[in-house]
Formats: sequence, structure tokens, C-alpha cells
Amino acid sequence: MAKPKLSFYDVKTKKKFEADEYRVVEKKGRFFAVAKSKSGPHECWRVLSKDQAAEIKKAA
Repeated sequence: MAKPKLSFYDVKTKKKFEADEYRVVEKKGRFFAVAKSKSGPHECWRVLSKDQAAEIKKAA
């Protein structure tokens, strides 16, 4: 089962993009999806709920 596509917002270019290649990171009890920006070397972070993170980890 593949990871679902998630929508990310690139703050530097002020544009949205979708990605299916990302990793799930936990910081201080919160979950985030981290994807590489389509238009640069920086990363874009998106907040995930605990349920979303568990579902994505299960699919991977």
C-alpha cells in the first residue's frame, strides 16, 4: 500500500504542491510530514494528527 498524497505549502515561494514522497517526524509529541520543496533545496513541513501519522506509518 502506497503513501497517500499530501498537500504542502511552500512558505518561501508561497505556492502549494502535492507530494507522495515524504517522511513522518515526531517532535515533542506532535507529528509532521516533511517533504523536499519542488522549487529549491529547503524542506516543507505539514502538521499531522496522531491518527493520520499512525495510518501513514502503517501504510509504509
